[in-house]
Amino acid sequence: MVKDLLKRIEKGIIVSCQALEDEPLHSPGIMVLMAKAAIMGGASAIRANGARDVEDIRRAFDVPIIGLNKRVIQGYQVYITPTSEDATDILKAGADVIALDCTLRDRPEPLESIFSSIRRDFPDRLIMADISSFQEAVAISELRPDFIATTLSGYTEDSLDKPKPDIELVELLSREFDIPVIAEGNYWEPEQVLRAFEAGAFSVTLGSVITRPQLITRRFTQHIEDWKKSLPTRSTGSSMGAER
Repeated sequence: MVKDLLKRIEKGIIVSCQALEDEPLHSPGIMVLMAKAAIMGGASAIRANGARDVEDIRRAFDVPIIGLNKRVIQGYQVYITPTSEDATDILKAGADVIALDCTLRDRPEPLESIFSSIRRDFPDRLIMADISSFQEAVAISELRPDFIATTLSGYTEDSLDKPKPDIELVELLSREFDIPVIAEGNYWEPEQVLRAFEAGAFSVTLGSVITRPQLITRRFTQHIEDWKKSLPTRSTGSSMGAER
């Protein structure tokens, strides 16, 4: 099973089909349709948030699913599958891979405990370590995750100044570890995806550029606004008005 999953996603595109509670597409069944569209376009796997979406996508499609549970716990910055209970819910829903926030930030449950629980109760499932820096990858490598993903580079306080996407981190991780590296975070152009593969990425995850229409629209409108600001300032009167 593991070898088959790895073969299916290697050098492929993982599409993150997620909509948070305050977003327009947060509604039952919508992410299943989003996943269907992504699969039709050639996605090799789907990354989904929440037990409901994971279960619905699993029921509809025979596709590798990377599941996670985004949950804010007061007093902690970690919110991607922060506890073993969250991991259990997602794996019971049918995820093949569970994504965990493996940054060095304070967390409600030690990573050692979460890894142990997953490997005890779901020995046939894989673990993806979402990190933001090389130091975090070094720390989590001791627990031997099945994947290391650059998901959080640019999203933690210590990584805000990192390039977006952080292809340099992909290259460093691919060179230093024998763990498959998933490039994720701020990939907007096909050329960036190819650069990530050339840097050693095992797979590349695309999210907002495909599945969050409000951000896609905002990207275009921002470019237009920036273009307008670059135009020469026009005088209050026009040549047409002067002729009159």
